[in-house]
Amino acid sequence: METAVKVKSRYGKYLFVYFVGNGEGEERLHFAVSENGYDFKPLNNNKAIITQTKGKKCVRDPFIFRGQDGKTYIVGTDMRCEEGWESNHALITWQSENLTDWTDETIIDIKSLGEKYKNTTRAWAPQAMWDEKEKAYMLYWAHSTKEHNTAGMYYAYTKDMKTLITEPKPLYCRDIQTIDGDIIYSEKEKLYFLFFKHDEDQTIAYVTSKNLNGPYEDKPVVVSLAPSGVEGSQIYRINGTDTYLLIMDEYGKGRFFMQQTENFRDYLPVAREDYQMDFSPRHGSVMSITDEEYERLVEKYGL
Repeated sequence: METAVKVKSRYGKYLFVYFVGNGEGEERLHFAVSENGYDFKPLNNNKAIITQTKGKKCVRDPFIFRGQDGKTYIVGTDMRCEEGWESNHALITWQSENLTDWTDETIIDIKSLGEKYKNTTRAWAPQAMWDEKEKAYMLYWAHSTKEHNTAGMYYAYTKDMKTLITEPKPLYCRDIQTIDGDIIYSEKEKLYFLFFKHDEDQTIAYVTSKNLNGPYEDKPVVVSLAPSGVEGSQIYRINGTDTYLLIMDEYGKGRFFMQQTENFRDYLPVAREDYQMDFSPRHGSVMSITDEEYERLVEKYGL
């Protein structure tokens, strides 16, 4: 099979935030960095950078992003998997001004939002994106209840990543479990692409919408090229280029799979020897960082 040609990153570096497994002490926040967007090295000897102190005291599926206020935020799944796959009902967030000091650990308990949500069984893999129309962050996650056990994507708005200012609403729901949403905007097509785990065949698919909060078209388009089941995808740009990498957790193999695109629709796999993520990461996310931020992280935690 034809493989992608690596593209040179034109500026900056990259930070990957992830967890490492289902065992005791593995549901923690870990960091890895990259100079080119393809080859990542774990910080702190692949030991946890942030240890959760609230809620379940375990975090999975972290998403990191820049806020409108210049701060950086992490949001994740407040879950301890040994309690079962239908045992969580909250999200957790942190914020930082320098990427090395993380504060304001906050539980957003979906179960506490009223009668409609008291039987929440899943609040999985949250992400957030600024909505310029609403002047707030659209926080979205995979949601299910005892009454409706098939998870679908839900959303609500927040201004501070601590408190929801709207009631959760369906974003994209089907008659089969739909989890691990990741949204990116195409300037060329003026469309939002919502990627998610296509549970029918354990692949990654997308749907599109003209609006961040939908409605999204009904029929998914499968795009993942991995040879085994995948989940927890994220797409990010190689700095200064029109090239994007779609990474995904090849969970049955203990590794990540990477593929490349310039239009979000057509992909080539990146050859295994052309990227480096061999430290057993699980579902996480990548954010562009400056050279200064990279040096600060390496100085504090070491490669």
